[in-house]
Amino acid sequence: MKINIRIVAILVLAVIFSFPVTAQNSGVISGQDTKKNVITTAVPFLTIAPDPISGAMGDVGAATAPNSNTIHWNPAKLAFINNDYGFAFSYTPWLSKFVDDMSISYLSGYKKIDDNQAFGMALTYFDLGDIQLTDGVGNNLQVINPREFSIAGTYSRKLSNDLSIGVTGKFIHSNLSGNITTSPVMDPKPGTSIAADIGVYYKTEMNVLDKQSQLSFGGIISNIGAKISYNTADEEDFIPTNLRLGAALASFLDPYNKITFALDFNKLMVPTPQADGSHRDKSLIGGMFGSFADAPNGFNEELQEIMISFGTEYEYKEAFALRAGYFSEHQNKGNRKYFTMGVGFKVKKLGIDFAYLVPTLQEHPLAETLRFGLTYNLDKKAK
Repeated sequence: MKINIRIVAILVLAVIFSFPVTAQNSGVISGQDTKKNVITTAVPFLTIAPDPISGAMGDVGAATAPNSNTIHWNPAKLAFINNDYGFAFSYTPWLSKFVDDMSISYLSGYKKIDDNQAFGMALTYFDLGDIQLTDGVGNNLQVINPREFSIAGTYSRKLSNDLSIGVTGKFIHSNLSGNITTSPVMDPKPGTSIAADIGVYYKTEMNVLDKQSQLSFGGIISNIGAKISYNTADEEDFIPTNLRLGAALASFLDPYNKITFALDFNKLMVPTPQADGSHRDKSLIGGMFGSFADAPNGFNEELQEIMISFGTEYEYKEAFALRAGYFSEHQNKGNRKYFTMGVGFKVKKLGIDFAYLVPTLQEHPLAETLRFGLTYNLDKKAK
């Protein structure tokens, strides 16, 4: 049996990223629109919102208040977290409308070193479920178990009372082939890479309509790392290096009620596909900085590559929260458009959060996506 692992990878990535597809009543997803110049990368699970807090706010996170899931969104925020240490766990059944064994799990923890420094660790695990392989006539051959994960370590430090920076190092492992034995030329293997996130966070106190408020800004370049190869041939794929810029405004309506508005802009710092395939030959640095001016249709297409997220959160006494948001991606670059909503409860130091995703397109693969998670934060005095 000969299987080209690149074909397997592309099919898996297309399903994960939910590019423009048409779903039939049978539940089968037909092919993506080849007229769209969509940017594809390896390990796109790194860009999926893993937690139900930001996941309920349209996938915003660059400048929102720091919490136990901060490592994924902006490592610089971790230095401003109020508690001494904490943990978070989230679980998301993925594409549950079509499969029942694909999921994303996220585990993170942090510890404040002092008032100015903090460090944390996180594990993201993507289980793509079991895939039954068959031969040309439909006979069952073997079951493969594609799995991907990343392990991250973060250090964050305040530069002043209002400004902080943070850096995250990652090890990425992607096994899409299930260790299938194929021809010597195209022998598949797990892909690995080392990557880094670099973030900055700034906040300032102010009054808005005579209400105590906090305005914050955040920026992060995530997944700066080497390309991934899935076979012995000289073929490598970019990982999803991403630029995220955001702002958030949090206002206290009174001592018990707080409302937050947040806005994020995202752009993949990955070469735009070219008709001659030359984008695949670019280096990491050349691909990152060239990604702002390499779209075949010029500046207009570059603007199409910007994704927009908007979210809002209402909190009562830091014990109950209502959240909602919206995510938008241009139709020529993936056409993911969806509303999000969610709730959160806190009982002493334990937080319980839920998020639900509602696509604007009917029968979309992301429909009925439900995220839920737990957070636990503790102070030395409370202990």
